[in-house]
Amino acid sequence: MPKWYNELLRSNFSTFIGKTLSTIDPAAQLQPNWHIDLIAEYLEAARKAQITRLIINIPPRSLKSICVSVAWPAWLLGHDPRARVIAASYAASLSIKHSLDCRLVVSGSWYRDVFPDVKLVRGQNEKHKFVTTKRGFRLASSVGASVVGEGGNFLIIDDPISPAQAMNIRFRENVNNWFDHTFSTRLNNKKSGVIVLVMQRLHSEDLSGYLLAKGGWEHLSLPAISDRQRNYSFANFVKTYELGEVLHPGREDIKLLERAKIELGSSAFAAQYQQSPQPEQGAMVDKSWFMRYASLPTVYEAVVQSWDTAIKSSARHDASVCLTFVEAGGRSYLREARVMRLEYPDLKKAFYNYADEDKPKIILVEDKASGQQILQDIRRESYLPLIGISPKSDKITRFAAISAMLEAGKLVLPQQAAWLADFEAELFSFPNCAHDDQIDALTQYFDWKRSQSWEKLSMRRI
Repeated sequence: MPKWYNELLRSNFSTFIGKTLSTIDPAAQLQPNWHIDLIAEYLEAARKAQITRLIINIPPRSLKSICVSVAWPAWLLGHDPRARVIAASYAASLSIKHSLDCRLVVSGSWYRDVFPDVKLVRGQNEKHKFVTTKRGFRLASSVGASVVGEGGNFLIIDDPISPAQAMNIRFRENVNNWFDHTFSTRLNNKKSGVIVLVMQRLHSEDLSGYLLAKGGWEHLSLPAISDRQRNYSFANFVKTYELGEVLHPGREDIKLLERAKIELGSSAFAAQYQQSPQPEQGAMVDKSWFMRYASLPTVYEAVVQSWDTAIKSSARHDASVCLTFVEAGGRSYLREARVMRLEYPDLKKAFYNYADEDKPKIILVEDKASGQQILQDIRRESYLPLIGISPKSDKITRFAAISAMLEAGKLVLPQQAAWLADFEAELFSFPNCAHDDQIDALTQYFDWKRSQSWEKLSMRRI
């Protein structure tokens, strides 16, 4: 190959992915598409440890395994033959296939021309593991298996659970526990080590949902058909994914996707193809109710915070939530949804920090448990504009009472935000979602707004 092409393969990961595909499947022809370039940008940032926790949710047959489990480990070893990569999938046979494909790439003559420093140790060149002379390696494992005595700089999870397994709560919990207690502990360096999860969504409580609820993950979600205008901007990549646009029409056009929806059913299609695993039946809101903003109003009446505080900080317990609304023109623009699991002293500190940052005119706090203590302490220590709210009925009844306001378009959501996917996952699946802390804060706010409207109406009648 000409030198310029070798240099391109060495410097451009998206091009390297294409060469990887043609190596492991010579009959295949890569159809370039923007989502591959975007994934390449994210993975390159992960290689440089600019991102250390990354979740990629993407439809099936979108080259996710080629990009993440095959090309990326070869790319990592090419740039640093000392890199140690551990990759796991739900089935051992799938993990071995990815390992063999990656080894085929690293053993290729073109790869040696591009990365001449990478040499494999002959005595340690097996199906599940191959080792470089610089003691770097790629090790294949499976979900649920222990990785005794091995540690890595890069941990990859590719499809941790099958669609059939995802419907079983025991399987889901086993996968989530395996991640917490086995796989994540394999990082050599907890601060700089990188973990990448790539999968199609299967259930609201699958590993993606479980980790996103805990927080701290960079999230790239790529639906097969854009459900709204989505603006992707990362590193050198910029793309506007328009409403109704298909992710990769060269591979799967709208007709094929409509057929897939019929074959899978709307619920499974929403999860696997749209990365939105909320049940269609039982949800209390419709996505069409919500307007979207690109930028917040510059002229507004007030900023209001709504707090739902938790008692304990454990991931098994409810989270504390602070929703910040900008009120303008009769609508409420959700500026930010903050979800945190903090012990009381840190929660109180966050309360002051967010009040200082947002300058709210009103702060609503649920008047029970830790919220009651927050109200007592902060009223004693400051003049922050606190209002205690005592809920008077169950969650579903309270939410039903404010649903008319949502249907009337009173809540406006951003086109894009780091926290938006998690917020929408709760909103569009309530009351069937795994966590509903953000919904509690949302209901509290609009119930308060509703009470304000009734008070004004009563005053006019007097």
